[in-house]
Amino acid sequence: MYSLITNSKKGTLLDELVQSLETCQRFYLNVAFINFSGLQLLLDPIQKAAENGASGKILTGTYLNFTEPYALTRLKAFQHIDTRIFVATHQTGFHPKAYIFEYTDYYKVIVGSSNITQSALKSNIEWNLQIITKDGDEDEEFISEIMEAYSLIWESSEILDDAFIDDYTSFLRDRKKDLIVQESYPMVFQFTRGPSIKPNMMQELAMEKLMRLREKHQEKALVIAATGSGKTYMAAFDVKQTKPERLLFLVHREDILHNAMSSFKKIINLKDKSTGILSGTSKEQQADYLFATIQSMKNIYAEYEPGHFDYIIVDEAHHATSPRYLEVLEHFNPKFLLGMTATPERTDGGNIFDLFDNNVPVEIRLREALEYDLLVPFHYFGITDESGVDLKDAENLRPDQIADRLSVHRRVDFIIEKMNYYGHDGLKRKALGFCMTIAHAEFMAVEFNKRGIPSIALSGGDKVTRREAYTKLLEAEDSDLEVIFTVDIFNEGIDIPGVNLVMMLRPTQSSIVFTQQLGRGLRKKDNKEFLTVLDFIGNYSKSFLIAIALNGRRFYDKDSVKTSVKRNFSDLPGATHIQLDEISKQQILEQLEKEKFSSLAYLKNSYLEFKNLNNGKIPWSLQDYLKVDAAPDPVTYFHRAGTVSSRNYLEFINRVEENNEYLQTLISDPLFMNILSTLSQWLPLIRPHEWIILEHLLAQETCTLAEAKSDLLEYVDSVDDATVLHAFRTLAMEFADKGEKDKTRPIVSLDHDLKLHRTTEFTKILDDETFRFFITDILHYGRMRYLKAFGTLNYGIPHLKLYEEYTMRDIALVSNYKKTHSSFRGQGVLKNDEINDYFFFVDLHKGEDVEERVNYKDKFISTKQFQWESPNSTKVATDRGQDFVNPENRGVTLHLFARKFKQIDNVTSKFIYLGEITPMSHRNEKPIEIQYKLEKEVPWELYQEFEPELSIK
Repeated sequence: MYSLITNSKKGTLLDELVQSLETCQRFYLNVAFINFSGLQLLLDPIQKAAENGASGKILTGTYLNFTEPYALTRLKAFQHIDTRIFVATHQTGFHPKAYIFEYTDYYKVIVGSSNITQSALKSNIEWNLQIITKDGDEDEEFISEIMEAYSLIWESSEILDDAFIDDYTSFLRDRKKDLIVQESYPMVFQFTRGPSIKPNMMQELAMEKLMRLREKHQEKALVIAATGSGKTYMAAFDVKQTKPERLLFLVHREDILHNAMSSFKKIINLKDKSTGILSGTSKEQQADYLFATIQSMKNIYAEYEPGHFDYIIVDEAHHATSPRYLEVLEHFNPKFLLGMTATPERTDGGNIFDLFDNNVPVEIRLREALEYDLLVPFHYFGITDESGVDLKDAENLRPDQIADRLSVHRRVDFIIEKMNYYGHDGLKRKALGFCMTIAHAEFMAVEFNKRGIPSIALSGGDKVTRREAYTKLLEAEDSDLEVIFTVDIFNEGIDIPGVNLVMMLRPTQSSIVFTQQLGRGLRKKDNKEFLTVLDFIGNYSKSFLIAIALNGRRFYDKDSVKTSVKRNFSDLPGATHIQLDEISKQQILEQLEKEKFSSLAYLKNSYLEFKNLNNGKIPWSLQDYLKVDAAPDPVTYFHRAGTVSSRNYLEFINRVEENNEYLQTLISDPLFMNILSTLSQWLPLIRPHEWIILEHLLAQETCTLAEAKSDLLEYVDSVDDATVLHAFRTLAMEFADKGEKDKTRPIVSLDHDLKLHRTTEFTKILDDETFRFFITDILHYGRMRYLKAFGTLNYGIPHLKLYEEYTMRDIALVSNYKKTHSSFRGQGVLKNDEINDYFFFVDLHKGEDVEERVNYKDKFISTKQFQWESPNSTKVATDRGQDFVNPENRGVTLHLFARKFKQIDNVTSKFIYLGEITPMSHRNEKPIEIQYKLEKEVPWELYQEFEPELSIK
C-alpha cells in the first residue's frame, strides 16, 4: 500500500511519525541531519515508544555540519535508542531521509525529502512516500533490501558517545564564524573525526599486510600503488608502528626529500629522533632518520656499518634495479626493506620483484584506486569522430601517416566544439591532449593558439627544465596556458595533479597506453572534484581496445567486455562515469563480436603490443606482465593460443618471433621444455601448496611435511596437514592418469617416510643457470598471481574462493580427491565421497547467444535464489535424492558452480563458484525441481552478466 505524505491541511509528516512511534515495536531512522527544533517535537512520542516496550536505532550524519550537538545530547539520553553517526567526507556525502517502523506482521517505510527539523516535519514543501508491506507481499524483498542497506551504513558509522559530542561541539565552536554551508561549497569546513591525518584504505591495508609479513619473518616487501594514493604517508604510518631506531629513506630526485621528511613529521612524533637531509646541498648524514638521494648515498655508504639502518625505504623503487641502487642496497642489511612504486616496470632488464623477495603485500592499480577513493573520479565521454577522418586502414599505416590524416582543420574545430560543450571542473581549463606524433602535437598546439586557446607541445625530447616550466604554468591559476599536447607519456616529467581535462586525440592502439594516459589526470588535488576525459573515436578497427581498458580487469572474456559496454561500465566504483555515444558503442560491440580473443592473430598482436612497450625487447619473464597495469594475461598465450595450443610461454614466443637463436636453443632441449610445460599447465594457481613446495625445492633437494608447512605459513594464514600431504602426493603424480604419466617427466618423488625428493632430471635442469631462470620465474609468477587473487586466507577443504573460476577437474585438486583426478568429470553433478560434498555445475546458456538457454529449469530466481533440476534418473526417495533435498540431516554440503556459455570463441569456459546452497523447497520426481538459497548473495554485477534479460540492448 502506497501513499504520499505532504505537509498540508490534511496532515503533516510529524503527524505520521508521532502515530508510528507510539504504535510500533521497533523503529529505524536514517536522516542526514537532526536539529533540536525537530527532535523536540518527537521527544514525547519517543518516550511513549519506550513505555510501550519499543526500541530503535537512529542514524544521522555530519554532512554540512547541520546536525546540532544539543540534539545528539538529547538522543544519547534515551536508553532505548541506539544512535550512530555517519561522518561525511569530501568524497562521500550523507543524504538519506528514511523512517522505518516494524510491527507484528508488517513494515511501514517512509522515504522522501524530510530530515528532522521543525520546518521539514510541519511546514516545508516536502514529498515523502509511505509504503506499508505485510509478510508475503510482493514488496517483502524491498524491506529486505532496505534493511540490508541500513545495516551496511550502520556498521560503517561511529557510536554516539560523549567523546564524539565533545569533538563535534568544539569543532563547530571553533569554526562558527567561518562556517560555510552553501551547497556550492559544502565541505570547506566539514567536520572530520580524530587527527588531521588518518590512514586511508590503502594505507591501512598496507600497514596490516606489512606487519603480517614481518610476523612471518619476511625482511623485504614492495608496495605497488597508483600515483597520488599516499605511498609516502603509508611508509610513515608503517614506521610509526614499527618504531625503528634508525631509518634511511632513499629517493632518486632531491626535490622529493623535503616533502618526504615533512610528511613523516606530520605522522610521527620525532622529538626523540634527529632528522636530516643528505643531498648535493645538505650533508646531515648523522641523523637518526636520514632522507637521502641515491647519488649522495652512493658516495658515502661505505662509511656506515651494514646494519646501521633498521629500516630502509626506497621511493620510486622501479629505479632500484639500476647499478647505483644495487651497489648501495647490497651493502646494507636492514631489518626491513620497503620499496614503493606506482609503476614497477623497468626497461633495463632488472627484476624489481626478485629484489624485494617477490613479496608484494599490496598492489593498488587503477580500478582498486578508484574503489578505495585514492584518485579523483573521471567522467569519460566516447565521442564519434565526425570530422570525416578515415582510419579504416590505419593498421597498415605508419604513425606519421596516421598523424597526417589527423592533422586537419575541420578536426581541430570539432575537438574544440566538444571541448567547450562538455566543459571541465574548476575555473581554468588545464588540459592534456595525447597525440600520434610530435608533428601532430605541434600542429594541434599551433591551431589551438590560432583559435585563441593558449597551448604548447611537449615531448620526451624536450629538456626537463622546459617541461617543468610549462607544467607549472598549466597548474597556475593566473597563467594563460590551457593545453599541453604531448606524445610519449612514459617520461616522469609530465605529472600535473591539477589536470582537469584529458583528450585522446589518436586512435587507441594499446589498452595499456590508454590506461597510462588516463592515469595522468587522476591525481587528487585540493578542490579538484573530477577529471573530464574526451575520447574522439574514429572508424578504427581496434577501437574495441578502449572497452578492454575501461573494463579495468586484468582477466576477462569477450562476453564480459560486451556486457560492460552495454551497461556503460556501470560496475566501476564511485562517482566515475563512462558514456559512449550510440555510434561508438555500436562500433565497439560489432568489433568485439568479430574479434576472436583466443585466435593466434589476436594473441600475437597483444604480445607484440606489450613487447613494444618493453622498448622492443622480448619480455622473457612472466613476471614482466605483473608490472604493467592493463597488461595482457600471458597464460592465455599457452592455454588458448590458436588452433594448436602452445604448451608453454617460450613455445608461444617461438611462434611469434622469427629466427631468434637464443630462443631456438631453449626450445631444443626436450627435458627442459617438458618440465616447463608441466609447470605451465598449473597456471593460474587455484591453491598455493604445490607451488610453495616447489619453490622450497629450488634451494633444497628434499622437502619434509614439516618444512612444507613452515614455508606455507609464510604466505597463508593457516595450513592443514591433510592438504599438505595431498599436495605432496599430487606433485608425485599419484593422481595422474596413464596418459599424463606417459607425457610428463616427474619433477619429484615421494618416499615411504613422506619426504619429497627432487628427481635427477629436475636437478639437472636447475643446475643450468639459463633453465633455472625460467623455472624460477614461472614459480614466482604463479605464487604472486595467486596471492593477488586469493590473498592469504586458508579457504579450508575444499579450497574454494567465491566468484573465482574453476574447471571440473580443479575441484578434484581443491577437495583433496584421492583418486585419479581426470576421472572427476561428468554431466553436471560430482561428489567427493571422502568429504561428503556435492558440486553442481550448471551451463546457463547454449552457445554464445544469450537468448538461448540449455535448460529453462536451471536458472536464477534472484540474487539469493537458484532453481536447479536434478538428473532425470533421480528420485526424491533415493539416497542421492535425499542428499539434494535434505542435505543438512544427511551431513552433506552442496556447492554451486555456473557459467554463461560452455564455450566462447571455441575455448571451453570455466565455471564460477557461487558458494554453498541449501534447499528451500522441491517438487516433482525424475527429475526433481529444487529451489535453493545461496548462502552468499550473488553480487549484482555478476548477476547481470548471468541473466540475459537484464542486459541492455
